[in-house]
Amino acid sequence: MDQLYEAIWKRAKEIAKRYPPPSFYDENSRECAFSRRFFETDETVGDLYSYVSARIDDDLGHGLDHVTKVTLDAGALVLAEEGSGGEPGHEALRRLFLVQCAGLLHDIARKEKNHAAKGAEMAEDILSGYALTDSEKAEVCQAISNHEAFRPVSAAITPRAGLLSDCLYDADKFRWGPDNFTDTVWAMISFFKAPLSVFLDRYAEGIEGIIRIKSTFRSVTGRRFGPEFIDTGLLMGDEIYRMLKDEFEDKNH
Repeated sequence: MDQLYEAIWKRAKEIAKRYPPPSFYDENSRECAFSRRFFETDETVGDLYSYVSARIDDDLGHGLDHVTKVTLDAGALVLAEEGSGGEPGHEALRRLFLVQCAGLLHDIARKEKNHAAKGAEMAEDILSGYALTDSEKAEVCQAISNHEAFRPVSAAITPRAGLLSDCLYDADKFRWGPDNFTDTVWAMISFFKAPLSVFLDRYAEGIEGIIRIKSTFRSVTGRRFGPEFIDTGLLMGDEIYRMLKDEFEDKNH
């Protein structure tokens, strides 16, 4: 990353620190903690993490940090949708396991055309080496194929598949909030070597897409908390945009 974008990224993160984290994390702290614990201790999840970390690039803003956040939040969403408030039972743990597999693999084909569909195909091959039933593999792959925004969604092959798909999508779209303005957009602009002026000129168009995502969250928990992620990101984005105009616009010519 060149020095200009490094400086912008640093300033964007400074601005972001002034905003509180979305309330999803506080109100679902038990689920978030359990999802992280499972992520850090399950042998298969750990093996998949190692597989992904050796193969995924960070240069499109959808690298290992993004994948990890999506995986952890998808797990917390699955547990929150369970709503029992107690220790997860066997079936809940299996759903947690499956959605974390989907989270880790959801962007494995990020640079491919139709990356969600291609990622689902790749995930099927990858998961063939693990102890998942054919039905479980199909459910994970369907969640991956359904995670793109503003695309048709295939009907759930099982109720569990619908839950996995909804929670993976919502966790991925949580990233359209603060993460979009503190990490994703700068990584993508830097990768494509786009002039800052292009970003500034297209800012309003990009914001329209982010606003549209607010109405697409799918799970009960996602619909409750997702819009707050987006609203917080938009507030950050407006402040970052003003900062760019004031501090960096003349350095881009």
